[in-house]
Amino acid sequence: MADPLQPLKLKLESFNNLTKTLSFNIYDICYAQSEQAQKEYIAYIDEAYNAERLTAILTEVTHIIGANILNIAHQDYDPEGASVTMLISELPLQEEPLNPEAPGPLPRSEAVVAHLDMSHITVHTYPESHPDNGISTFRADIDVSTCGKISPLRALNYLIHSFESDIVITDYRVRGFTRDVKGVKHYIDHKINSIQNFVDKATLSRYQSMDVNVYQENIFHTKMMLKEFNLNNYLFGVTEDSLQPPEKKTVTQRLQREIVEIFNGTNISNDPQLRLRY
Repeated sequence: MADPLQPLKLKLESFNNLTKTLSFNIYDICYAQSEQAQKEYIAYIDEAYNAERLTAILTEVTHIIGANILNIAHQDYDPEGASVTMLISELPLQEEPLNPEAPGPLPRSEAVVAHLDMSHITVHTYPESHPDNGISTFRADIDVSTCGKISPLRALNYLIHSFESDIVITDYRVRGFTRDVKGVKHYIDHKINSIQNFVDKATLSRYQSMDVNVYQENIFHTKMMLKEFNLNNYLFGVTEDSLQPPEKKTVTQRLQREIVEIFNGTNISNDPQLRLRY
């Protein structure tokens, strides 16, 4: 029996026309006590994930998935937010790339270089805050789209570790088809049962995860939410000890509500089941 974790061995008629797209959203949630603290949090996030830092992250992603950078466009926005777009291209492969259903590398100083074709990577950031309840959030949207043999899922581990990720929402889809030498169309060229299989076990154990997959359409969706709630990790400019018990309780409820609503993609007030669980 063939090993389900090994890539399919296909002898193709011409270029591999499959398009593999990884859409990756991360959220960082924070409580900033005052209007000034909220502004300082947004400024901090805006600096921590400015266009230069994001360009460095995406450059490492291209190395991990296997790419040459053709062009980079980046922009810091006023008053906040940043965007980076990279076009990447393929060089001749020395050997068949591997797409095992297994975690890719974590952040490190050295990267493995291979190559892709007709591909792009984009990232956009969205810092925001609520003036009344003290909740501020940071969202980063990343799209890695490759055309050819290599799957962008290899970069998922690195991306999760490159951001402060309270919530991770990942979509992966394989589009189109490639044709083998016998003329048979293939709509996917590697095994995949779940996006979770591309995240290392230590990281995955820290999250509550949920899959929604449409296998016949090659559409895969995974949502991840941190299991442990440590209030100090969600406070900006203050510590848990500085909060009075009533305020501590209120802040905890606001933060947990925000996390649950983002993870489920709906407001608690609009979903009776969420109201019951919350």
